[in-house]
Amino acid sequence: MNRSKKNGMNNIYLYILGFICCTMVIIYSGTKLAKYGDKIADLAGWGKAWVGLILMSAVTSLPELITGISSVTFINAPDLAVGDVFGSCVFNLLILSFMDVQIKKPLTSLVKISHLFAGLFGIILIALSGFAILISNITPNLFWISPFSILLIIVYLFAVRSIYQFDNTPATINPALETHHENNKSELKKVFTAFGINALFIVAAALFLPYFGERIAAQTGLGNSFFGTVFLAASTSLPELVVSFAAIRMGAFDLSIGNLLGSNIFNIFTLALDDIFYTKGSLFANIQKDHLDSVIIVIIMTAVVGLGLMIKPTKKFWRLSFDTLTILFLYFGLMVALYFKT
Repeated sequence: MNRSKKNGMNNIYLYILGFICCTMVIIYSGTKLAKYGDKIADLAGWGKAWVGLILMSAVTSLPELITGISSVTFINAPDLAVGDVFGSCVFNLLILSFMDVQIKKPLTSLVKISHLFAGLFGIILIALSGFAILISNITPNLFWISPFSILLIIVYLFAVRSIYQFDNTPATINPALETHHENNKSELKKVFTAFGINALFIVAAALFLPYFGERIAAQTGLGNSFFGTVFLAASTSLPELVVSFAAIRMGAFDLSIGNLLGSNIFNIFTLALDDIFYTKGSLFANIQKDHLDSVIIVIIMTAVVGLGLMIKPTKKFWRLSFDTLTILFLYFGLMVALYFKT
C-alpha cells in the first residue's frame, strides 16, 4: 500500500516536471517565434499592426491549437481542450491588467479605438461558441461535426478579411524598399528557417502538454475543466504574455493589444478545428456545461475593454484603470467559481 502510494507520488512529480519542461520550451520558443515573426514583417515590408493582430496572434496561439488537437485525438480529453481555449481567452485579457500596472497612463487611453473592431468580432465568436454548448443536445451534426464549428470558421475568415480592410495596415512597398529587400533575401531566408525551427519546438512541447496536464488533473482531483482553464491555459498563453511585455517595453502599445485581441479570435477558430479532429461526435455535446461560466466572463471582460477603448480613462486606482481593475476582479472571481465546482 505504501509502495503504491509512493509510486503515485513519484509519478505526479514526474508529470509536474514534464509539464514545467514543456512550459519552459513554449516560453522560450514562443518568444523567439514572435521575434522572428516581427523581423519577417520588417524584411518583407508588412505592416506592424497587421502582423500584431493576425500573424503574431496566430503564432502565439499555436500552443492552444496543438494542445487542443492533441487533447481530443490522443488522450480523449475534450474538456481539457475547451478549458484551454476559453481559459486562454480569459488569461489573455488578464494580461492587459499586468501591462497596465507597468505604465503611468491607462493602457486603453494610449491605443487606437480601432481595436474595438477586433473586440466586437471576438465577442461574436465567443458568444457563438457558448450558444453551441448551450443547445448542443438538440443541434444536428454534419457527420460528427457541429454546424456551429463551420459557422465559427466562416465568421473567423470574415473577421480577418474585415479587419484587414478596416485597418489597411499592410504597407505599400516603395522601389527603395524593394531594392533593400532584394539585398536581404538571404537574411530573410535565415529568419524564415529560424521561425520554422522554433515553431516545431512549440508543436512538440504542446503535443505533450495535455498528456501531463490530464494526469496531473486526475491525480490531484482538480478535474480537466478547472485544470485546463487555469493551469494549462496559463502555460499556453505564456507566449502572449512574453510578447505583450516586450511590446510594452518598446512602447508598441497597439501591437500588444492587437496581439491579445487577435489571439482570442484565433483561439475560437482553434475550437472549431478541435471539433473537426474530435471524431467521436460533436465536441460541444461532449463537454461540461461549466465552460459557459468562462464564456460569459470572456464576453464581459471583452466588453469592458471596449468601454475602455471608447471612454479613454485618465485616472488609475491602485495602479490600474477602471477597465483593467474590473478585468482583474472578474478573472479571480471565475477562478474561485470554477474551483468550488470541481
